[in-house]
Amino acid sequence: MLEQSVPDFSLPATGGGTFRLSAHRGKPLVLYFYPKDSTPGCTTEAGQFRDLHGQFENLGCVICGVSRDGLKSHENFKAKLALPFELLVDAEEIACTLFGVIKMKKLYGKEVRGVERSTFLIDGAGVLRREWRAVKADGHAAEVLAAVQSL
Repeated sequence: MLEQSVPDFSLPATGGGTFRLSAHRGKPLVLYFYPKDSTPGCTTEAGQFRDLHGQFENLGCVICGVSRDGLKSHENFKAKLALPFELLVDAEEIACTLFGVIKMKKLYGKEVRGVERSTFLIDGAGVLRREWRAVKADGHAAEVLAAVQSL
């Protein structure tokens, strides 16, 4: 899908809204997929995107976090970390399937289906410009910011 237009989709978002990909044309968009609200790695990643949010905003870039957690969980996670961006609910795995982030993972010795921590940078024309898969949470937001700066 790299260097191709991303098909439109919509998902429920924190703040009572609905995210629609096509509504974000004209500005870069970072979609970061994470396994679960309020877990250590996901908290680190969200906090670093939060801390760099002003720099993303100065570049006209929108950030959205995506996981399969429900709206109540997302609202609590967003409030706890004072996140200045929306979290998207993908309980039906619409975006997860589109971006191919559902993987078999080992959890306490058992195989489970889960979200592989991944990030996608979509340009203002709706074209996928960069993807990061199986990322480590710490330091990742700064790497994504550097990519947005190079657009």
